Parts: sequence; structure tokens; C-alpha cells
Amino acid sequence: MPYSEELAQRVRHQLSLRTKFSERKMFGGLTFMVSAHMCGGIVGDEIMVRVGPEAYEDSLGEPHVREMDFTGKALKGMVYVGVEGLEQDDDLGNWITRGLDFIQTLPPKKKYGTSLRGVIVGGFYQ
Repeated sequence: MPYSEELAQRVRHQLSLRTKFSERKMFGGLTFMVSAHMCGGIVGDEIMVRVGPEAYEDSLGEPHVREMDFTGKALKGMVYVGVEGLEQDDDLGNWITRGLDFIQTLPPKKKYGTSLRGVIVGGFYQ
């Protein structure tokens, strides 16, 4: 399934205001990596956000949010946010912040490896 390039541009803009990031094609869409951790991504015209296990249930209570069930089984700590929940830039920014907040709780990756070569990092191709 192709992903929304318009939504990708909006996510790139929001992330570029906050941190360096890279992109990878995964889950049939596009994922955004921060400090080598997956923060979230785009599948079709929705975003997936890595909110973590502690914020998972509260996130599911938000409007236009559902379990991320890409494999047919819910991935705890990951949610989809539908189009209606992303119409305003402030709403999108809120979900980006939630993903970044969770990433900050993770230990740093020891080695980024070579898999990040040839991707967009912080809005610049490297």
C-alpha cells in the first residue's frame, strides 16, 4: 500500500523542528527513526505512533486511534491514528511528541550500523 506523500511531508516538517531523524520503508509504508529507534511512520493515509506500553491504553482512548494490528495481532505500545485525528497540524504535532517522548525513555543504541546509509536524515539526504 502506498503512503501519503502529503502526510509524509507534514511529518518531516514536524520532526525537523524537534530532532534529527531518518526514514526507512517498512510495514508497507514509511517509518521515521530517531536515534536508531523507530518513532512512528505512515501506512496509507494514517500514522502509526510508538507510544510505549505505559501510554498505550490511554492512547487507545483518544478519538480516531486504534490498535496497530499490522500482523493481525495487536502490537502493544503502537497505535494507528486515523485521518480525522491528523487534520490539524497541532494534532499531528501532539502525536509526534508522544512518539518522541517514548523514544527518549529507551537506552541508546550501541551501534547504528550501515542500514541508515542513503536515507534522509533530519531532512537532508546523506
